[in-house]
Parts: sequence; structure tokens; C-alpha cells
Amino acid sequence: MAEVAHHNIPAVDMINATSRLQLEAAEVRSNKPNWGSYFRSQMIQQDDYTLVTNYENAKSKEERDQVIAANDANGQLAKTMANLITQVAKDQNVRYVLTLFDDMLQEDKSRVEIFHRAAHRQKRTAFSHYLGILQRQDNFIVNQMSSIIAKLACFGTTRMEGQDLQYYFSFLKEQLKNATTNDYMNTTARCLQMMLRHDEYRHEFVDSDGVQTLVNALNGKTNFQLQYQLIFAVWCLTFNANIAKRAPSLGIIQALGDILSESTKEKVIRIILATFVNILNKVEEREIKREAALQMVQCKTLKTMELMDAKKYDDPDVEEDVKFLTEELTLSVHDLSSYDEYYSEVRSGRLQWSPVHKSEKFWRENASKFNDKQFEVVKILIKLLESSHDPLILCVAAHDIGEYVRHYPRGKTVVEQYQGKAAVMRLLTAEDPNVRYHALLAVQKLMVHNWEYLGKQLDSDSQGESVATK
Repeated sequence: MAEVAHHNIPAVDMINATSRLQLEAAEVRSNKPNWGSYFRSQMIQQDDYTLVTNYENAKSKEERDQVIAANDANGQLAKTMANLITQVAKDQNVRYVLTLFDDMLQEDKSRVEIFHRAAHRQKRTAFSHYLGILQRQDNFIVNQMSSIIAKLACFGTTRMEGQDLQYYFSFLKEQLKNATTNDYMNTTARCLQMMLRHDEYRHEFVDSDGVQTLVNALNGKTNFQLQYQLIFAVWCLTFNANIAKRAPSLGIIQALGDILSESTKEKVIRIILATFVNILNKVEEREIKREAALQMVQCKTLKTMELMDAKKYDDPDVEEDVKFLTEELTLSVHDLSSYDEYYSEVRSGRLQWSPVHKSEKFWRENASKFNDKQFEVVKILIKLLESSHDPLILCVAAHDIGEYVRHYPRGKTVVEQYQGKAAVMRLLTAEDPNVRYHALLAVQKLMVHNWEYLGKQLDSDSQGESVATK
């Protein structure tokens, strides 16, 4: 698609790493089945035998085109492929037919229309012939089939939709979830790269929690090539403005920001910056754009770009993106109030001891804002207390709940109403001593009425505990 050709990120980047599937396919091609013996024992039909042997014997693309043309109008090519894939018993031979099929489409993208036309005549979709193969036990067969399905869905003008699309995306997501055991992850990622270049497929993927699956895969252990492919898929998604504006709430920015701060691979850095630029360019709502920019700042994107600037990349696109992002992000923090900063930190779920948490002035001026949007901040803090396993986040969340209660008269009632008191109490028996300490302080704040008296008590108590707050 034209939009994805921007940024000089070439389509060849999608296929420049030799995947396990490609390596195995080379071996599969050399193991031609004995079609004569299949035909003689009546395991395949005369028409199928004639077509497959004629096609194999064709020495050039022109000759292959002739064989295809002779078997297009009557739908024989599509019929033979479906027959050989579903009726030949031996996995080894099915592997061969699928590789032949994949090569056929790769050689000439317009050939996919032959299969769509034949299916249309049967009042079904071309995909319906093949989706069932994704349940086979043989991993090569499954992944080669997946690669063919992606080509059928992307190469022509016929788009996959409805149940076919839901089924295929749920298959790809399952493959992504098994990152540690799936030896064909590069093929899964390549299929996603192909699919998500097309806007028609993006919403279905996002609506079925596809982004969460991608983010989880990126947060797991991946080699840099796979990392690049998965980020490429995310980048494709951000060309859609409605999806780009959901980026701050989908965890995309944090996942990419973490990788950016650690990656040394130029193509990974380049695709992350391009994704960030896309997000800021596509989002028109000022508040969402600002939140996206703030998340980028919190992921230390500005600092990372300062370090990158010293390296001076040859790629003018990278320079342009760094310049654009530096200006946008610097602007976003320029007129930032401490509450904006705090709000963004809480929404990101990544609490740390940033200065605002310990600022008496901040709490005095902003505690009442925790009640905005139906107590959104209070609810997020309580949710973190209930679900986080990170001791730092638990310490900060407990501390903040305590400070909210201390500075907002009805805070105790609000916190209890949303089960916050129970969440803090549970942390009194946490393994981490810092978590227990901050939970205890929060419980005391929830119990006591005389804040001045408690303040003096805490000051004297906390002298010996100051290490724990670090």
C-alpha cells in the first residue's frame, strides 16, 4: 500500500531474513512425489495428475503461465490444488504441494484471482478450502498454509472477511502466544506484516485483542529480527487514525519505548521512531496526543534520542523523525503541570518515586482532582494495589492512596467504597518489607483522624525507616 511505502522502509525488509520455513522449503522442493504411482493406484484423478505433472515439467514462467491459463476457465487449477492438499495422505507430499502452491503465488501475485474466481463460482470463499489445514499436526504444513492464506488475502483485490478473517486472526494470535515453542514465529510475523498493511484488516485485529498479543510477544524474549517484524506490524496499525489514538491505552508506547532505550539495531530504532511519529501525526485530539507524547517522554525517548544524535545515522528519515519527535516531545513537557505529569504516570501503570509523590504542595493542591472522571485516578491506584506484582509500584500506589486520604476530607469513604482499604490491608502481609511498610503507613492514614498528630508521629517514626522509601 502506498501509505506503508513511506519512510523508505522497503517491502523487502519483510522477507530479508531467511526463516526456518524458507530453509525447509528448499529441501521439500527436491522431494517430488511419485505422481505416477498415486495415479496408477487411483489415489488421484487423471485431471489432477495431468495438471500437476505438466506444471512441474514447465521450465519457465511463460510455460507455467500456459499450463495455468489452460486450467483456469474450468476451475481445474483451484480444484487440483484443493484435491492434492486434502486428499494426499502423506505429510511429506502435502508439504510439497503447499510449497508448489506458495511458489506459484509468489512468482505472480495476480494468480490469486484464479482461486478467488473458482471459489466464487462455487458460492464459497477461496479461504474456506484451506483454513481447516491450520489444525494439522505438522508444523511446516500449518505455517506454509498460513503463508498461502495471507497471500490469497493480500495479493489480489478480493479481501478476507467475516468468520474467515476472525478464524485466521485467532490462529495467528495463538501462534504469537506460543513464542517460546513456535519455531516458525518469523513466518507468523510475516503473515501479520502482510495482513496489517491493508486497512480493511486492521480493525478486526485490534478489536480481537490483537494489539495486546503483539505487545505481550514484544515484551517476551525475541531476537532482533522477530522484534523488527512485530514492530513493523504495530507500525502498520498506526496508519489508521482511530487505532493510533488508542495507542496510549493499549500499552504500545511503553513496549516500544522500552525496546528503543535498549536496542542497538538501526532498523529496529528506525521502525520505532516511525511508529511514534505516526501516532503523533495521526491523532488530532489534543488531550490524547499529549498523553501519547507524555508516555514517550516517560519512556525516556528524549534521552534516547539525545544519545542517538551523537551517533549520527546515515538515514535522512531517521534524522527527520528524531527532529520531529524532539520538537513535539519537548513542546509537550514545556507547559506541563505537575498534575498532568502525575496523571500520565498513573494512567501508564508505571509508578515510580518521581518528585510529585513526596511533594506536600502537590498533594495540597491536587488531591481533589483525584475525584475527576468518577474517581478515575483512585480506581487505577486501587487496581494496581490489587493486581501488580512489582514492589515499587505497590509501594508508590499505597503511599498515594494514603496521601489522598490525608488531603481530601471524604477520601476515606471513597477509598473504602472501591475496596481500596481491603487492597491495602492485604499488603500488610506482603513478602517485600518496603511494601509492608508503605501499606502500614497507608492503613494508619485510613484509620486516624488527627492528621497533625499523626504527621508528627510519622516524622519521628520514619527517621529510622527512610531507607525503605528510597
